[in-house]
Amino acid sequence: MLLTRFDPFREFERRFASYMPTEAKEAANVSSFSPAVNTREDEKAYYIHADLPGVAKEDINIDLKDNVLTISGERKHKEEVKEKDYYKLESFYGKFQRSFTLPEDANSDSIDASTENGVLNITIPKAAPKESKKIEIK
Repeated sequence: MLLTRFDPFREFERRFASYMPTEAKEAANVSSFSPAVNTREDEKAYYIHADLPGVAKEDINIDLKDNVLTISGERKHKEEVKEKDYYKLESFYGKFQRSFTLPEDANSDSIDASTENGVLNITIPKAAPKESKKIEIK
């Protein structure tokens, strides 16, 4: 039995493909890759774990701008298997991007990132709480 993932836009794309620009047609034929991400926090830091199997460290970018952390990159297409009696390609590939707005107590100067076994681990330390300061009235 052949199982196919339901895609509500597949029929739409099939019917209106002739009206789509070439870039959109190519994008519709490529499986999109969006990594699964888990986030958590403890008393000391925030943690982001992104599943990026098959993505080389060199193909991952982490940027911080205006308190928004963005993970982007590309999972490269692997060799296809084409045989006389079958053709099969189930891997998702393509460009990806995930963004996260950092909390106010995040210490953006000390963010640490590493990758291990296809998982990108980002640690965002929490800033020390600001002590209240008594202001004397003159």
